[in-house]
Amino acid sequence: MNTIINFFFAAVRSGTPLLFGTTGEILTQKSGSLNLGVEGLMYMGAFAGFFVAYKTGNLLLALLGAFLFGVLGALVYAFLTVTLQANQNVTGLALTIFGTGVAQMLGFWMIQSNDGLKPIVNDSMMRQISDSGIPYLRDIPVIGKMFFSYNVLVYLALIIAVLVWFYLNKTRAGLNVCAVGENPAAADASGLAINRIKYVNIMIGGGICGLGGAYISLINGIGNWDNNCVSGQGWISVALVIFAAWNPAKAILGSLLFGAFTALQIRAADFAAEFSFLSFMTKIPSAVYQMLPFVITAVILIISSIRQKKEGNQPAACGINYYREER
Repeated sequence: MNTIINFFFAAVRSGTPLLFGTTGEILTQKSGSLNLGVEGLMYMGAFAGFFVAYKTGNLLLALLGAFLFGVLGALVYAFLTVTLQANQNVTGLALTIFGTGVAQMLGFWMIQSNDGLKPIVNDSMMRQISDSGIPYLRDIPVIGKMFFSYNVLVYLALIIAVLVWFYLNKTRAGLNVCAVGENPAAADASGLAINRIKYVNIMIGGGICGLGGAYISLINGIGNWDNNCVSGQGWISVALVIFAAWNPAKAILGSLLFGAFTALQIRAADFAAEFSFLSFMTKIPSAVYQMLPFVITAVILIISSIRQKKEGNQPAACGINYYREER
């Protein structure tokens, strides 16, 4: 039982940055913009979150810095695609290259300014990002470990996903966003401010992606900076949007599933020791476990491309620039 509980715990922790990235991208795509720059946004958030944490030792300021740096990257994307009508696919790819390059350049500078040593956050910050969980509830047998023993960013990701779902499905502003993503011409004719709606939601979505980057650099990195920390998780988040059918609530389950594949790398030996019929897991090269999330991503893209289902499809105007003169 402990093996299964520990595996579930590891899966949740591994899937949390994907939940941030997926939720942010869902919000962006619902407004009609296909931002393939999630990887770059997460890198920018990873650096900003770590740098502020390293300099201040304050988690709240670190998260704010990561969010704002993600917003800044998304603002560049919004200006190019909404105002200048640049191709969304090309701009998103450029943002990935730009964000990755900026974060790695600044990370290299941070290491050099620390006498060539990788910077490490202080003990106060480590306590703030530890898996301290929720007092009293974490002491409940079994479910305490599985649901109430995580760091604060895990619960923040869940809260944001639920709030974005509520916003898109239960509020007038959210329904307006969906209308813009489906048919911007009709939304424009009804009096909605198309560009403003796109800008706001693209920027908020970018900020949420930035929080995912902060989780990677602080939690996954255990307080140590790594210039290659994101390592493809932004691309997995883009694929998870399709897996979740553009639904932030389903993204919670999707991130848990993908987190489970990542956790297999860590817990394979535990399963082999606990269950003899799974002893073959220790003989599988670690590279196989590392590529599993990307293999599943490819499978999901293939299945989604051949699936003929009206409900849960990509917003009709997603990836298509809106020219008001052609309305």
